[in-house]
Amino acid sequence: MARELDEKDFAILRKLAPEYSGILCPESGHEFHSILPPVSNHIATDEEDFARRVCRLSDEDWDYLTDQIVSGREDLGCMPQEDIETILARIREAVSDEAAERVRRLYHLSGCGML
Repeated sequence: MARELDEKDFAILRKLAPEYSGILCPESGHEFHSILPPVSNHIATDEEDFARRVCRLSDEDWDYLTDQIVSGREDLGCMPQEDIETILARIREAVSDEAAERVRRLYHLSGCGML
């Protein structure tokens, strides 16, 4: 079942993409159901832009996003590997090495079709 973003999610989205005020994914025309993939795939202009954007988030934001990822509410499956590496580095810095490793394993398992 698709997740509906709440106000906390939209607050994080506004930090990542303050120039974007919509709730619809620019390419597909449907509402966002995750935060990081649309920023990676549709809003950031390239890998460096994505990295700059995710550096705007606080440790508290990363703790929340990590919980969303680990619980399966934030799906990273469609994101490119280079942006996943950026996310993993930020989770290592803001949350913990263990949390980053859990996210890395989940991403790998989802890419293998095991999740």
